[in-house]
Amino acid sequence: MILPIAIGALLKILFVPAAEGVEITGAYIFFEIPLPFGGLPITETQVNQWLVMLSLFFLCLYLTHGLKEIPDRKRQHLAEWIVETTEKLVKGNMGEYFADFTPFIGAVLGLSAFSSLLSLTGLFPPTSDLNVTAGWAILVFFLITYYKMKCGPVRYLKSFAEPVPFLAPLNVISEFATPVSMAFRHYGNILSGTVISVLLATALGGLSRLLLGWLPGFLGEIPLFRVGLPAVFSVYFDIFSGCLQAFIFAMLTMLYVAGGFPVEEYMKRQKLKASKKKQIKTLEVI
Repeated sequence: MILPIAIGALLKILFVPAAEGVEITGAYIFFEIPLPFGGLPITETQVNQWLVMLSLFFLCLYLTHGLKEIPDRKRQHLAEWIVETTEKLVKGNMGEYFADFTPFIGAVLGLSAFSSLLSLTGLFPPTSDLNVTAGWAILVFFLITYYKMKCGPVRYLKSFAEPVPFLAPLNVISEFATPVSMAFRHYGNILSGTVISVLLATALGGLSRLLLGWLPGFLGEIPLFRVGLPAVFSVYFDIFSGCLQAFIFAMLTMLYVAGGFPVEEYMKRQKLKASKKKQIKTLEVI
């Protein structure tokens, strides 16, 4: 589980140039793959995202290795607690019909949270890249549209004219604004937390030099206020904020997908189809 993160740290040491002073930039580009329609840059974002997925994969293998009917290990208790909690979260927000969404929502929570927490290791967090959060939001948008169209494309198009027809343009804009708002909310909060953490650490270093700079020798260079205080701020900006944004993204995914799916109407359509099939079979027998 730790090996992929260690590889990421090694890649950063070997290839990413050290910053001088305060430097806030995007993901470092390792190399570019030439393609007919343009180059495909391979950045810290892609590399670190794959490293996070590998770590999660090994974590799942560890938690689920040697499962028994009656759990006798803490890791099996932890694995069962994660599954049961996620199931309750999905059923409580989406209903029994969406019970199969549990693995997807669990993956969204884990990938988002661990990607954001990667900043604690000094690596570039993938969630501070808009390309990552935008990709997740587009996937959610396709899911929302799919479930809205399960009652037919005509029913989907009619929904834009609700509650009154003249609101149709606003409803269309709202439909496409959903993935945009989800992407920018997640990206903005993680990026701002990273930026604020860097600025605070730099400011505390400057305060240390201002107050202790008159001391002779190495005593004047001791970054006193950078010891401990940045870690306290990191509890909110890196840990709490990262986990909170993962939870918010998962909640919005569940609410948008379940809220856009007309369950009652879909069930009526299914019953009507089943009734018609039954009548056709009866006629064929006669």
